[in-house]
Amino acid sequence: MARILIAGCGDIGTTLGLSLHAAGHRVWGMKRHPDDLPSGLQPLAADLADPATLTALPPALDYLVYSAAAAGFSEASYQAAYVTGIHNLLSALRQAGQRPKRVLLTSSTSVYAQHRGEWVDEDSPAVAEGFPGRCIRAGEQLLWDSAWPAVVVRFGGIYGPGRTRLIDSVRDGIATHSAGPPVFTNRIHRDDCARVLEHLLFLPNPAPLYLAVDDDPAPLTEVLDWLAVQLGVPEPPTAADPPLKPGSGNRPNLALRQRASKRCRNARLRASGFRFRYPSYRDGYGALLRAAAARPSDQNVASAKS
Repeated sequence: MARILIAGCGDIGTTLGLSLHAAGHRVWGMKRHPDDLPSGLQPLAADLADPATLTALPPALDYLVYSAAAAGFSEASYQAAYVTGIHNLLSALRQAGQRPKRVLLTSSTSVYAQHRGEWVDEDSPAVAEGFPGRCIRAGEQLLWDSAWPAVVVRFGGIYGPGRTRLIDSVRDGIATHSAGPPVFTNRIHRDDCARVLEHLLFLPNPAPLYLAVDDDPAPLTEVLDWLAVQLGVPEPPTAADPPLKPGSGNRPNLALRQRASKRCRNARLRASGFRFRYPSYRDGYGALLRAAAARPSDQNVASAKS
């Protein structure tokens, strides 16, 4: 039985933690307010941005998963989550004389600057100029420079239960196709995210870096049109990109954010022996749509109660 700490235990961390607990491991979930963690996870109240709250870590940890996310879309938020938080937790481990066998970091493919549909993998340059990419890359390097074996997992766009923005936009008729060349997107189901982390946590001799995306980097227009067919609604119309204007504050213009286009390879992850539960957006979104259809609607529930 391993002793495992999940720092920043949100949706993905909780899914991972429950699976680890079911496998017989002892798991602590660290977050500022851990009262909502499910039974099976040991709650640990701490703020990664406040070193004073990190002095009572569980002793003799075997593994650490750092799964914190930025609290908002600002440079300060990303700095706090991916640089300050990692620095503080590593310092706390060092001061406590902890010797974990492995540290995992949930990172992002946003560290890549490629935006013209290029293929990227673990050997591609990761030199995104925006603050999200810069802060995440700095956090990755902190892990790799630490005293413990570290594995960084760069996830694509995560979808799944509670993460249905794309489905909702098509259903509500607000999704649009962008004019111009295809915008390639990369994604991974929430459950596969947790399964990737569990796989790499115990994998003998892992590489220091993996891209975690499914097998199907697809043009966004293709995904939207497929969802429209499944939902029985009209396909989204094509809309010209809005003019590029400076965004407000630190938040970039929406058009700039939508123009990221790359195709991520998962060959290294596949070669490690990992097998996806949802290898394509069709599999993952299809499961979400079937689950939604199986749930009674509010109207049906009200009728059943009357």
